Amino acid sequence: MVDLAKEIKILAADESVRVLILTGSGRAFCSGVDLTAAEDVFKGDVKDVETDPVVQMERCKKPIIGAINGFAVTAGFEIALACDILVASKDAKFMDTHSKFGIFPSWGLSQKLSRIIGPGRASKVSLTAAPVTAEQAEKWGLVNHVVEQEGEVVRKARQIADAIIKNNQDLVVRYKAVLNDGFKVDLGTALALEKERAHEYYNGMSKEQFKKMQDFIARRSSKNTQSKL
Repeated sequence: MVDLAKEIKILAADESVRVLILTGSGRAFCSGVDLTAAEDVFKGDVKDVETDPVVQMERCKKPIIGAINGFAVTAGFEIALACDILVASKDAKFMDTHSKFGIFPSWGLSQKLSRIIGPGRASKVSLTAAPVTAEQAEKWGLVNHVVEQEGEVVRKARQIADAIIKNNQDLVVRYKAVLNDGFKVDLGTALALEKERAHEYYNGMSKEQFKKMQDFIARRSSKNTQSKL
């Protein structure tokens, strides 16, 4: 997990990287932390944000796509929740085993899951430690796409990444930030935050930048007469 935190931090600082895709190397996306070193792992990770992969993912300004190729268990579930977009294979499963093994959550699962699927569903998932199938996760809005074969997961994630890369990267970064920051507060505060950042964005644009934006919109409109701003 420490290595993952370091790699996320490196990729977040790499200007040549526009989108991150995170997937597992074996049959599981992530089966959790090594419980044989529980004391060192939990006491260290809870306190040190530099070695905390979830904190580093949350700090990353670039979109992160999770390609869930198998089981995402406990810490693996929390890492999945730190992604912006999730693609899962049909056989993928999500499990929260904190209550089963007496582990207190510290990477956000107790707070994030209920905000995504609702408190009742989250309580059942976390208190029973029962697995959630990819199909059910998609129905609940936890997963964006489910693909039939494990080998298709990364391919679908790349398709989404390609679509993101084609867009204005400055706006992509700003949009991700306002989505995530707004999610943490009530709707009224979030709407005010959007308005504030919109003013900041447009006030920082020069006349040349506005002209480029208008020219870009005009070119796109001429190619697709159905598209509207």
